[in-house]
Amino acid sequence: MFKNTKAFSSFSVNDIQKAKEFYGNILGVEVKDNPMGLIELHIGGTNIMVYPKPDHEPATFTVLNFPVNDIDGTVDELIAKGIVFEQYKGEI
Repeated sequence: MFKNTKAFSSFSVNDIQKAKEFYGNILGVEVKDNPMGLIELHIGGTNIMVYPKPDHEPATFTVLNFPVNDIDGTVDELIAKGIVFEQYKGEI
């Protein structure tokens, strides 16, 4: 199912502008603005999404993302394979 997809990682920061300056100017990483208010770090052919989060705390876990063309269909396939998804209620 995910064998031929290009996985990517992401993490949050409390100040996207400071992150942009740090990764771009200090570390010399290619940084691109994303229209959704994120920045993308381009490192060795890998893209890492960095997103702002006002109540940011350093992660205690690893995030791995798999882009898919059909989210609903993919979720249905994963449920059929026994995956249980957490359901969060809230406003979008």
